[in-house]
Amino acid sequence: MRITSLEEAVSIVKSGDRIFFQGAAMTPNELIDALCDRYKELEDVEIISIHTEGGAKYVQEPFSSAFTLNSCFVGGNVRKSVNTPHAGYIPIFLSEIPWLFKRNILPLDVAFVQVSSPDKHGYCSLGVSVDVALPAIRTAKKIVAQINPHVPRTHGTGIIHIDQIEFAAEVNRPIHEHEQGEISQIEQKIGFNVASLIEDGATLQMGIGNIPNAVLDNLKNHKRLGVHTEMFSDGVLPLIESGVITGEEKVIKNGKIVSCFAVGSRKLYDFIDDNPICDFRDSGYTNDTARIRRNPKVTAINSAIEIDLTGQVCADTIGSYQFSGVGGQMDFIRGASLSEGGKPIFAISSTTKKGGPKIVPFLKEGAGVTTTRAHVHHVATEYGVVNLYGKNLQQRAKALISIAHPDHQEMLEKAAFERFNR
Repeated sequence: MRITSLEEAVSIVKSGDRIFFQGAAMTPNELIDALCDRYKELEDVEIISIHTEGGAKYVQEPFSSAFTLNSCFVGGNVRKSVNTPHAGYIPIFLSEIPWLFKRNILPLDVAFVQVSSPDKHGYCSLGVSVDVALPAIRTAKKIVAQINPHVPRTHGTGIIHIDQIEFAAEVNRPIHEHEQGEISQIEQKIGFNVASLIEDGATLQMGIGNIPNAVLDNLKNHKRLGVHTEMFSDGVLPLIESGVITGEEKVIKNGKIVSCFAVGSRKLYDFIDDNPICDFRDSGYTNDTARIRRNPKVTAINSAIEIDLTGQVCADTIGSYQFSGVGGQMDFIRGASLSEGGKPIFAISSTTKKGGPKIVPFLKEGAGVTTTRAHVHHVATEYGVVNLYGKNLQQRAKALISIAHPDHQEMLEKAAFERFNR
């Protein structure tokens, strides 16, 4: 490994290369910005990533003249661009992104990552974003890293030896943090309703945001819970400290929190740092349905943008507008449904921020079906919980209407009658 300047480190990139950017809290922004500064001398450079943090200059003028984004997940910093002809989105399960690299479907020329300082053996950690970064560095022709002492050293498989790194530049700044938002009364009701489904000894999968945090906040009297998830945040910390989360009934990595990335506060990162309880793996491991299902009572808590009266879930588009991505929702929904005593759950507020319905007669024109109606079991809103499993279309509609906002129930009943009772 050669320690050098950011400018020299990114000089390894040539026109026509395909570059991988590590994402989430570990986004190597300094390397990315240094690469963008070369836009006048580069052309046709393709960028592959999932969600990244930071300004994403590569999708903005004038830098975008040299770069094309091909994203496997869409965050707010690239959302506008992905919905234009100047960038692309690849619909794919998080569990299968590693195969894009391993099977040379999208072979990588260079991988940009952010890593911890090397230990006495010369190994650096990929920190709190192992997900698709690990398969990227294992397959890329060349690896460029920014070494940052603020990166937590995570246990698991997310390590890289300095001999594998072509160029490295040193940076010294905190990695990206996300503080918890204040939980609203509606979110607290949803959290209570979801928590009522969770049994002692369950293995949890949850995401980031107020609703997952509201669920976790309602689990203080539970026992022997475990965590096998694609990501986690600060909401798990009080349950670990109080002994609610022990992982003692898990089959896969008994007693450990298994995840492929984490996003949260500095307190979360300090907890994760060199903590053998936390086991970070690539998404092909954490999101493998065959592996997920081996744990007991897998309870997968996911969200949706809208759900139609038959149970079809749209979670990644608003109509034809690409809002986020498929991610790992289906990986865990299916894994939970196949787990002994498992429960796949969709937790949503009954209305949008503008007051529109989230339970709708039909998905918007152009909307993607993230999870099919055949995969959907439990749906929870602030008005209750229903289980669609084993119900016919008319019964599903009746159940979903019962947990819709009262202001929208008459409209939904009329739509259901027109569809099923003509």
